[in-house]
Amino acid sequence: SLFSFTGKYWNSNDKGTYYCAACGNKLFRSTAKFSSSCGWPSFFEQENKKNIIFKNDNSLEMERIEALCGRCGGHLGHLFDDGPAPTGKRYCMNSIALDFVPDAK
Repeated sequence: SLFSFTGKYWNSNDKGTYYCAACGNKLFRSTAKFSSSCGWPSFFEQENKKNIIFKNDNSLEMERIEALCGRCGGHLGHLFDDGPAPTGKRYCMNSIALDFVPDAK
């Protein structure tokens, strides 16, 4: 979703793994997800350093860092420097760009 607080994963606390919805690339574990007031699913750490790539995004009159899938190049969201310890990062992702697979019970 393009609007905060409307995507299916922003408020989810389920345990599992998040993947790129376009190509199935593994992106995040639920253990790296945290409750952020931004209204989008937020993570402090990616699962693998090669699975997400970054580029400067100066659209909408703002300076941001765009997060892209390291495999297919699809837009995932943005990276900010206001996340929790230990990384201080906030991967602010779009629910529509993610697929979620819950852990086996």
